[in-house]
Amino acid sequence: MLTLDLKAICKLRGIDRPYSFLVKAGISPQSATKLINSNTRIFRLDHIEIICDKLNCTPNDLLRWKPDNGSTLTDNHSLTKLLRDENSFQLLETLKAIPLEQLNQIATLINQQKTGK
Repeated sequence: MLTLDLKAICKLRGIDRPYSFLVKAGISPQSATKLINSNTRIFRLDHIEIICDKLNCTPNDLLRWKPDNGSTLTDNHSLTKLLRDENSFQLLETLKAIPLEQLNQIATLINQQKTGK
């Protein structure tokens, strides 16, 4: 099943109140509730564009695919790129446990990646 995984990406981006974030971005309160709770099977492209713009991501970053029971795909099928490991979104918790010296090293590596050096 294909779903919108907004809670996870908001958590990664440090957004504690996704509903308020979406409403401030220009999405109606009713739509924001449905999007956050993955209670919709219809995604408006203008909403996806707003979310991707504000979160600096692509639509694929927002989507999550979980195989239905009995569903099988080959390992190289495109949908497998949308499989998400539950632990992959625990970045903030992981960073909190890392010693300060290692955090500085990580920050240096990230800055090097950003600048291409």
